[in-house]
Amino acid sequence: MLGAGAWGTALASAAATHHDVCLWGRDIDSIQSMSAHHRNKRYLPDLVLPTSIHFTANIAQAIHHGAQTHSTQTPGLIILGTPVIGLREICDQFVQHLTALNTTATHSKTSIVWTCKGLDPHTGQLPHEIVAQTLGTSSRYALGVLSGPSFAKEVAQGLPVALTIASLDESLRAIVREVFHHDPIRIYATTDIIGVEVGGALKNIMAIACGIADGLALGNNARAALITRGLAEMTRFGVKLGAEAATFSGLTGLGDLVLTATGELSRNRQVGLALGQGRSLSDVLASGLTAEGVRCAQAVSIRAKELGVDMPITDSVCQVLFNRIPVKQAVSQLLAREAKYE
Repeated sequence: MLGAGAWGTALASAAATHHDVCLWGRDIDSIQSMSAHHRNKRYLPDLVLPTSIHFTANIAQAIHHGAQTHSTQTPGLIILGTPVIGLREICDQFVQHLTALNTTATHSKTSIVWTCKGLDPHTGQLPHEIVAQTLGTSSRYALGVLSGPSFAKEVAQGLPVALTIASLDESLRAIVREVFHHDPIRIYATTDIIGVEVGGALKNIMAIACGIADGLALGNNARAALITRGLAEMTRFGVKLGAEAATFSGLTGLGDLVLTATGELSRNRQVGLALGQGRSLSDVLASGLTAEGVRCAQAVSIRAKELGVDMPITDSVCQVLFNRIPVKQAVSQLLAREAKYE
């Protein structure tokens, strides 16, 4: 597991109940603390980590561990647990440390899965596009994305969760199921990488919009309308990029959207709530509250315009975030849109 944030730590803890896990983080002091105390004091202070997890700040060592076969049943698996803004760097480091891989492994491919949600704020690329650009399309790799409606804290607490592994490689989908599909985690599989990534990225933007509405006390009807029309917006954008429309009615579409737009643990919703209650974005960010939806909203809006996709909720969120349009004015603009067929 490359990335010792909340989600990386929670997944590492879940996998360690059945498998040999190595957790890498770039902060040496934090890794040493986790190794000594079996707690991630910064991100998940209440979670006692399995003593079987091996902690390291040496990325070559972690990559070597993940590329090996650790049992006759389960080949190695490398999970990129960094935010989308750090995905390119971690992939570049992966390429630099290819010599650390075990070439005597019994499987022919190195299995790599990423978990980040969003678009690169600088290039507008989805995660699979970043991975393809940095790692290439070599048959040496089996690639996929793991996503779905999940709060790291609840996974760390051992509460039930359902996730989706999206990959064109059947063997990789089987490996991820083997690693994670045990009580209380259920793993579903699909080949629709684009749909899963779009759902994971855009639901954060819609959650900011729902938070704004809740902050303005616009009521349950308004929230339901935003979730429903937000889902339609996500689907339009995804289908234009080549996703399957049906993906957006599943875990990584509707499921993740409902969780993030309504859950109290959602950072994106909390940002929207603060904005709806009259706080400025700079004030919200200065307080330490960050969210992926803020980073990728502008990139989504720009790419949607290039694709000719109508994205009124996304555009309104961008108006509030970056053009300092008052939240009430943004809502009024949405309500003033002409009537359309659903």
